[in-house]
Amino acid sequence: MATITETKPATAVLNNDEILRYSRHLIMPEVGMEGQQKLKAARVLCIGAGGLGSPLALYLGAAGVGTLGIVDFDVVDYTNLQRQIIHTTADVGRKKLDSAAEKLKAINPFLNIRTFETKLTSENALELFREFDIIADGTDNFPTRYLVNDACVLSGKPNVYGSIFRFEGQASVFATEEGPCYRCLYPEPPPPGLVPSCAEGGVLGILPGLVGVIQATEVIKLILGTGEPLIGRLLLVDALGMKFRELRLRKNPDCPACGTHRTITKLIDYNEFCGIRGEEKPVEAGIPEMQVEELKRRLDAGDDLFVLDVREPHEYQICNIGGYLIPLGDLPKRVSELDSSREIVAHCRSGVRSGKAVGFLQQAGFKKVHNLAGGILAWADRVDPKMAKY
Repeated sequence: MATITETKPATAVLNNDEILRYSRHLIMPEVGMEGQQKLKAARVLCIGAGGLGSPLALYLGAAGVGTLGIVDFDVVDYTNLQRQIIHTTADVGRKKLDSAAEKLKAINPFLNIRTFETKLTSENALELFREFDIIADGTDNFPTRYLVNDACVLSGKPNVYGSIFRFEGQASVFATEEGPCYRCLYPEPPPPGLVPSCAEGGVLGILPGLVGVIQATEVIKLILGTGEPLIGRLLLVDALGMKFRELRLRKNPDCPACGTHRTITKLIDYNEFCGIRGEEKPVEAGIPEMQVEELKRRLDAGDDLFVLDVREPHEYQICNIGGYLIPLGDLPKRVSELDSSREIVAHCRSGVRSGKAVGFLQQAGFKKVHNLAGGILAWADRVDPKMAKY
């Protein structure tokens, strides 16, 4: 079960210090004393303390949401700092929960912060959600999104949803009684590997700020019972063109989670549902691998190896080990550039894309192909520590 830490519970009564702190809310007729007391009595659970969770938690805490729960089991990494603004350089290597709780208490000492150091799973989701009024989904993978959705539907909790990739984001409010759920919009997950992660595709550092603040706004509107929440609406954010579009969503009567004849009555194995097996080893079974130490040794010995880099050109500019560059997406039309009689070692950033490249080459008749396990990150860690990492 999760490791839980909790400070003294908050009440809905505002003291004089809180009245001064929230005075710009109190003088708004849409909020007022009653609304601020609703905020203080509210219990919101944030899934993740990363890109979306950072602005989400910061603004909810500053606004006076009384009980703020955070679920996370990760530690702060240098690559987080470009967008996860709740963490600082001094927090690298520290638990995200500890870092986030410290910043939130510094902003608002009246917060009741509850931290859950655990991965959200089918075994613990319903128990965690039971103690909160609203769930704010700041996750970055499809299995957890479907898990959050189904757990919200089963527990009757609104799901304030956000997602980001490169320059684009989405936000909505799912799983309310009158509105659709995430499965109404996406009945089936995309095939594994079709949508790159932020680690592979990147994300504009400001984008999670835009979407996370939208999520925080929706949470506050739900608590106050005011305005028009994003129920039945999907807000699309294009940061590159700075355009906002809206899609109308309808509740699907045949939805297995929230429809008329529901078939999802309990939480399932969401990795299996999304076609993901063995998260620790995303490369398909049967793909021959070579360790970075062996590649280094054989290159130094002058062995006839062809190193194939399947990353994008802008990644090659960051760091490279001198391989021949053919991006994975271009490989089918450029496969004639490769000599099938030579031994080929393919690599990418972490080994996932190059694993797909090796699988493709095997199907194309190449016999002597290997995937560089761990990719250029493993090379930087274990062969050349001076190499830049990204």
